[in-house]
Amino acid sequence: MTYKIVHYINQFFAGIGGEEKADFRPESREGAVGPGIAFKAVFGKEAEIVGTVICGDGYFAENMDEASEKVLKMIAAFNPDAVIAGPAFNAGRYGTACGAVSDAVGKKLGIPVVTGMYPENPGVDMYSKDIYIIKTSDSARGIKDAVPAMAKFIMKALKGGSVGSPAEDGYIERGIRVNCFHEKIGAVRAVDMLIKKLNGEEFTTEYPMPVFDRVPPAEPIKDMKNALIALVTSGGIVPKGNPDRIEASSASKYGTYSIAGVKSADEVAYATAHGGYDPTYANSDPNRVLPVDVLREMESSGEFKKLYDYFFSTVGNGTSVASAKKFGAEIGARLKKDGVDAVILTST
Repeated sequence: MTYKIVHYINQFFAGIGGEEKADFRPESREGAVGPGIAFKAVFGKEAEIVGTVICGDGYFAENMDEASEKVLKMIAAFNPDAVIAGPAFNAGRYGTACGAVSDAVGKKLGIPVVTGMYPENPGVDMYSKDIYIIKTSDSARGIKDAVPAMAKFIMKALKGGSVGSPAEDGYIERGIRVNCFHEKIGAVRAVDMLIKKLNGEEFTTEYPMPVFDRVPPAEPIKDMKNALIALVTSGGIVPKGNPDRIEASSASKYGTYSIAGVKSADEVAYATAHGGYDPTYANSDPNRVLPVDVLREMESSGEFKKLYDYFFSTVGNGTSVASAKKFGAEIGARLKKDGVDAVILTST
């Protein structure tokens, strides 16, 4: 028997274009396209990619419900036995789309589905509890390892094999505990691990502890009357027209905009680029997210010396932790260089 598989990819891997084609609408094609050819080689005669469904990352991010529905209909039209999405590596919007498609396929079509992502891809945080995500490297350079791992997983599912542990089958942990039986009781296993640790030998814990990113609080401002205060937001407020094309989800950039002489972030000049929440109130009065008006009043009354001449803005919706850290480090370095004493950080 040759299994029928449908492959979901974005506009880049389909060879349509990069960011300039991110608004590409859902489209289906017969057979394998782009990385699907690599999957085809791995599957051999056991499975065939009967169709490929393509959607631009930007279009999917800005129209998630509509795009998911269209993509799902296109996939179902091929009557497949399974679906593969990606791999998305560390591409945030692509990962979000692959996660959403995989989730919809599993819940609505009830057939095996797998995708692949780098652990820091925002799609992992959003969907790892609901779908199987094979762990990949952070870039397409790792496709030679990702494709065989994803193919092996989907073939195992198609043949009725039970899914093993994340370590066995290469998927990202889902936070699900499964009862299993050991020859040795827990106390003995714990002592064995302790002895290996003391001897500097390799061992694998049965219960990895969570890792928290602890950030020590900054010292309070000692002289507020002479302080230079800056505004930074993850609420997506940008000049009308979004000149830097900051994405509505899984932002890959931030913008720097002058507010020298600006008394209020009014609806004439500003709007939000943020997806994932109702923008009505933010657009009718952008000061709700970027409080330029109130800070100008405080500046005029002498509560602090000056409002910094620029604000920095990005979108927090689905943006990866790695990207957020990068943005923060770059923004912080500039603010420190310009002598800013404190930052007011607003979100949605």
